[in-house]
Amino acid sequence: MTTLSESPVDADTCASKTWFVYLVRAANGSLYCGISDDPVRRFAKHQSGKGARFFLSSPAMALVYTERCRDKSDALRQERLIKKLKKSAKECLVANAASAVSGLSL
Repeated sequence: MTTLSESPVDADTCASKTWFVYLVRAANGSLYCGISDDPVRRFAKHQSGKGARFFLSSPAMALVYTERCRDKSDALRQERLIKKLKKSAKECLVANAASAVSGLSL
């Protein structure tokens, strides 16, 4: 019988998770900002109508921006900053991310 103190420790559980802040474009053109440790999985949740009431009125159409953060608290801070931006500034983030991705495919 193994006691709690003798159980093996999984190295992955001790390592900190990678967190992301992300933007999703809704069908009406608005941008939703959130955080997740798996933005693609979270986007799928949004598309299925679960995960945020925001998408009840206008469905999630595209995951348009992701930014890797050091940890969850960093992701929360970044999310707060992005949510304070005007829509035009958020659109610049999306455009810059898109141009960086297209530059990689050359």
